[in-house]
Amino acid sequence: MPRLTPCQRREFIRKLRALGFTGPYGGPDHQFMAKPGNTPIKVPNPHKDLAGGISVEQISKILRGAGINRDDWINA
Repeated sequence: MPRLTPCQRREFIRKLRALGFTGPYGGPDHQFMAKPGNTPIKVPNPHKDLAGGISVEQISKILRGAGINRDDWINA
């Protein structure tokens, strides 16, 4: 099985759109993306400390919470 890798915020948003999510929309503390029938997903803020991208650990937590299959994410 291919491994998850860190990704930049733009790539993160592109992959979620490919999986049927819309947005990002403004929220009180973070932007979020939505898909009918799914819990909205918070999009990590683009801080300077994220220069290396969104971590594998954070991507894994988001995928588990949204019920997104790892293979679907990698192929998106």
